[in-house]
Amino acid sequence: MTTAAPAIRAPRPLEAPLFRCGWDRVFMLHYEVDPEALRPQVPFPLDLHEGRAYVSLVAFTLRELRFAAGGPAFSTHGFLNVRTYVEGGGIFFLAEFLSNPLCVLLGPRLYGLPYRLGKLDYRHGAPRLEGRVEARGGALAYRGRVLPEPATGSLDEFLLERYVAYTRHRRTDRLFRVWHGPWEVREVEAEVLDESLVATTGPWFAAARAARAHYSPGFLEVGMGRPRRLP
Repeated sequence: MTTAAPAIRAPRPLEAPLFRCGWDRVFMLHYEVDPEALRPQVPFPLDLHEGRAYVSLVAFTLRELRFAAGGPAFSTHGFLNVRTYVEGGGIFFLAEFLSNPLCVLLGPRLYGLPYRLGKLDYRHGAPRLEGRVEARGGALAYRGRVLPEPATGSLDEFLLERYVAYTRHRRTDRLFRVWHGPWEVREVEAEVLDESLVATTGPWFAAARAARAHYSPGFLEVGMGRPRRLP
């Protein structure tokens, strides 16, 4: 893919990353949500686009997770993020599903991330893609077709240009930063076959509607910063 979204302003690292990895073949499904239905689940101020809140499913394969300081990669596994958008150009994870039990154990303790163990099967071979995630309480199943048009609107930029994550775990608030190159995205004509797993991530889902979908080839190199406690 050679067509890029407009001028994503990826920040330069202000610190040495703690981890490095790749994000491979990323599918994103975005839901428009009534902000009042979402606010009770998010401990940080929501970031809105034209008065509307959004929750995004981000499905990809995390490749060769390793310490940035050196050493061999210790994990490649599927990932599904369920995230919303908060002030300060940030994201907040409502839930995350992955297939590596060790990461599920360590993620909440180290980063405050809401990890859940699941079975993930992605076949993101653009222009056709499909995926299925199974975990306690339900499943997510989808298929789609990647369109030739690049995603270039203000909503696309709002959903993509995010380089800091805020978390809360056991009354402890944290943030961490990520770094990667510019996004290359196209629109996707998506069909969701099963959303029962998404419904387990909170009552926001009852007030949501699917609004947009993206596909990106991803990044060979992503840096993840150290978690920082917020005052």
